[in-house]
Amino acid sequence: MDYENMLYNQIEEHALLFSKIKDLRDEIIDSAKVIAAVLQKGNKVLICGNGGSAADSQHFAAELTGRFEKERESLPAIALAADASILTAIGNDFGFDAIFDKQVKGLGQKGDVLIGVSTSGNSANVVRAVSQARAIGLHTIGLLGRDGGEIRPIVHIPVVVPHVATARIQEMHRFILHCWANMIESELFP
Repeated sequence: MDYENMLYNQIEEHALLFSKIKDLRDEIIDSAKVIAAVLQKGNKVLICGNGGSAADSQHFAAELTGRFEKERESLPAIALAADASILTAIGNDFGFDAIFDKQVKGLGQKGDVLIGVSTSGNSANVVRAVSQARAIGLHTIGLLGRDGGEIRPIVHIPVVVPHVATARIQEMHRFILHCWANMIESELFP
């Protein structure tokens, strides 16, 4: 096995996709402005996703609630995949597809924002969460991959990483989340 060539190919694929991220600048900036405005008004950020996207959701909630780079006040953010008791109770009683929309209905309030993270754009539980969020008046942002899937047309702002490899999409999602955290901190705590 040629590990060196495999590594080189991964680096090249990452660099090529990273160079295309500039094409998403408007969506990234518009999303950051929405999130910052929601937080300025005293509302909260809800984030959901599965697997690696769940981990990214928790990471972003930690950046907002704790800190990114500045010592500052805590910002209200909840990763909906973080509570095993809630996930297993809802999953057991209502099915896996309901694990996020039930939480959005219980925790979300008009003026909050829901960020749905999905590398495929087709995660049924994220689709349902976005639909529920819109029904009760939340702003919705999709952090997506591939062609944006079913989620793209139902969110207010889709941010779609144009790639098919889950690993590359997740790398770009993490970068975008860090961009948002930086922009939000700079806006709210100059």
